[in-house]
Amino acid sequence: MKTVAQLRLDPETRRVLDSLVKRQGWTTSEILRKGIHLVAREAGKAPPIRIHGLGEFDFGVSDLSTNKKYMEGFGRSSMPGGKSRRKTVKR
Repeated sequence: MKTVAQLRLDPETRRVLDSLVKRQGWTTSEILRKGIHLVAREAGKAPPIRIHGLGEFDFGVSDLSTNKKYMEGFGRSSMPGGKSRRKTVKR
């Protein structure tokens, strides 16, 4: 089964592609297929990109970002009497 791919090339990349077609005698499709395999081979050597902490914790509140009850009082002063530490500027 054939798959058709469409891509946009900047002028420099297009010049490199045209040069490869002339030098190697390959079709554009052959060059792109070989390039995909080269990238896949190189990517296999590198460790996968990892976000530290992602999926490592199985404790805590699971609905912290969606449950509004956790946001009650957020941003209010924790000082006695509800006074804010921030000075208000009169204009």
